[in-house]
Amino acid sequence: MAEAGHTLLARLGKKRLRPGGKIATNWLLKKGNISKDCQILEVACNMGTTSIELAKTYGCQIQAVDLDKKALEQAGVNAKAAGVSDLVMFKQANAMKLPFPDESFDVVINEAMLTMQSEKGKQKCLQEYYRVLKPNGLLLTHDVMLRENDEEVRARLSKAIHVNVAPLTKENWKSLVKEQGFSAIESLSGEMTLMSPKGMIYDEGLFGTLKIFKNALKAKNRSHFFTMFQTFREQKDRLGFIAMAAKK
Repeated sequence: MAEAGHTLLARLGKKRLRPGGKIATNWLLKKGNISKDCQILEVACNMGTTSIELAKTYGCQIQAVDLDKKALEQAGVNAKAAGVSDLVMFKQANAMKLPFPDESFDVVINEAMLTMQSEKGKQKCLQEYYRVLKPNGLLLTHDVMLRENDEEVRARLSKAIHVNVAPLTKENWKSLVKEQGFSAIESLSGEMTLMSPKGMIYDEGLFGTLKIFKNALKAKNRSHFFTMFQTFREQKDRLGFIAMAAKK
């Protein structure tokens, strides 16, 4: 089975696997009005980068879930190294069937995952986020955005990253979230920075970026990495990111 693009990038050393990078994530977190008393859920936490930063910054309690067992194991190692293993609890779970009671969280964070779901899958995930949020709770989500509806872009992106993806336009993302009951939707959109050299340097630092490219040049990684790199470059005017903050 071909390796998924986000798994490859993580293996090469990329810590931030989000379409809008730190710019989008930081915008979301500012919208979250997060404090030490907040109960937070991060869905699709991967190696725990965002959850760990939140715990270090605010000292809040965080539940973080993902389906990838290996990513969760690394997340646990990362949290221990950062000294926040008492604040961040990692658990293997499906976003469409979250193992938490109704109205458990003040904030739900979900980045770069909904685009990999079908239309029904997107709806089911959002319904679950709505269910576990407290009244007036916030959903903070960040994903791939199409500039215009374009099946060719979806097909090329899916082929390059070895995962079927279904990104939406800004208007369709916002409509989807609203249809699941959320309101007061604020959004930020912009250039896809996941694999641009400038975006990588901003997110990972110069030395981190050099490490990623050094690993990408290894024979077993070269073809897949540079296929992804070229695809993102060719589609840069047709792809972007969207970050949304929506209230229950």
